[in-house]
Amino acid sequence: MIRYDRLEHKFVDDIPERLEPGFLYVSMRYATALHLCCCGCGREVVTPFSPAQWKLTFDGEAVSLNPSIGSWSLPCRSHYVIHNGRVIGAPSWTDSEIEYGQMRDKQARRAHYGTKSAPQRPLQRPEVAQPQVRKGWLGWLVDLFKDRW
Repeated sequence: MIRYDRLEHKFVDDIPERLEPGFLYVSMRYATALHLCCCGCGREVVTPFSPAQWKLTFDGEAVSLNPSIGSWSLPCRSHYVIHNGRVIGAPSWTDSEIEYGQMRDKQARRAHYGTKSAPQRPLQRPEVAQPQVRKGWLGWLVDLFKDRW
């Protein structure tokens, strides 16, 4: 469940000691953004910018972050997109989807930063016994792209 449906951005040099709910703090100096989780749990969410992690888009009025924010290590396990300052709730992921996503992200960081490691086996998507149709998936996609139509 998403408590905040919008985040106002604040460009800052240094991240404030206390974050305010409903704000996305963007530090170009540290190439990162921080905010309090949009579910309202009060936990800090850090999104570092890089080709292998999150990308920030600022159109002069609003901020977007890609890809989605999946707070898998937090008790709330929130999942949402920040698009043009709007917070759009995204479908929850299963444990196997989270594991796959974390492995994919780790390999992307290794490839980008050139970390030497043992050869990696190709990633395999989690198997699902039957195709899953998630409640709200289509609605989530429509919300995400409705400003573009």
